[in-house]
Amino acid sequence: MKKVTYIDGVDIKNKSVLLRVDYNVSLNGDRSKIANDARIVQSLPTIKYLLKKKNKLILISHLDRPVKRDSKNSLKVVVGRLRHYLPGINVKLIDDFLTEDKKTFEDQKKDEVLLLENIRFYPEEKNNDLEFAKKLAKLGDIYVNDAFAVSHRTEASIVGIPNFLPSYGGLLLKSEVEMIGEVIKKPKRPLIVIIGGAKISTKISLIKKLAEIADYVLVGGKLANVFFCAQKKPVGKSSCEYEMVQKVRQLIYLFAQKNSSIVIPTDVLVGDPKNIKNGGIIKRIGEDIPSDMSILDIGPETKAKFGSLIAKAKTILWNGPVGFFENPNYRHGTDFIYYSIAHNSDANSVVGGGNTLGAISKKEYLNKIKHVSTGGGAMLEFIENGTLPGIDSLKK
Repeated sequence: MKKVTYIDGVDIKNKSVLLRVDYNVSLNGDRSKIANDARIVQSLPTIKYLLKKKNKLILISHLDRPVKRDSKNSLKVVVGRLRHYLPGINVKLIDDFLTEDKKTFEDQKKDEVLLLENIRFYPEEKNNDLEFAKKLAKLGDIYVNDAFAVSHRTEASIVGIPNFLPSYGGLLLKSEVEMIGEVIKKPKRPLIVIIGGAKISTKISLIKKLAEIADYVLVGGKLANVFFCAQKKPVGKSSCEYEMVQKVRQLIYLFAQKNSSIVIPTDVLVGDPKNIKNGGIIKRIGEDIPSDMSILDIGPETKAKFGSLIAKAKTILWNGPVGFFENPNYRHGTDFIYYSIAHNSDANSVVGGGNTLGAISKKEYLNKIKHVSTGGGAMLEFIENGTLPGIDSLKK
């Protein structure tokens, strides 16, 4: 069977290495500074490993979803942070690799790392243009994918380049595949999965898969609203994907046939998401919710139920906040989930998803989580399918 070879399983020395990383970091309001550099930090073991072997590195990444070349999505903001983490290494931003003097690449020194400008400035990237991928491939001898978080994308720098170069997985990619793979294939039980976030339409197939492998699936966030609608319970002003109601009813029926239980909130916190001063009011599911109020967090009874299940878990997987965490009044449920996971030292815990990481990034006890995944959509797709296009493209 074809499988991925990782860089610690092969001797890569004195090569020009095209390294696909994920520097889609969160920025501050005016986009001049990095708010959270976790993704840069997580790429460092692979970078240092390859530099130690006397390789020359050309880094490829994207930032956000630009529709054209623009300064607010430049990777220039990343250069300073990389220099900070790689003392003695000259990190240089290449504005346009297509027009850059060839000597820049030919004369690259061992203590120099080249970072190509935002690869999504080129429309050929998203279109997986093979001619574009070939032009990228000509810059190096070897390709390494260490960008798990975008490996569910069929883009030129993910699945195109491996057509033209010997290709390997980086150390972060290896860690993600092994840790998440263990949760899917051989979890210690009970396996508890917490699913939150905004849209159930993007997670319906995943939840069906979880009915086969999880012991309990705990549901929160906006996607829980669809379950309330499916049971004809009031949701006030809350958003609800009404077109998904029938599919959710089918999900509830599916779980009833399996050895898995789906657990939805029994009480919630309702209020005005724009009101920072006043907290919400607790409502039991089934009670009337004022038409000018939205469901914004799980309630105390639900927290107690979720907490008792998390405390008994041997494997925990969490993707998606369970409330409107951007407003301090409605982040208590998400914080509670986080602390409950962190305090279960017996469990193999995996946490991922952009909003989830945003909610917990500055928390204490972060080292108590066994694996913090860089992937959101990639993590969910990997759980659902057992692989990703970017991983398949590396298999030999």
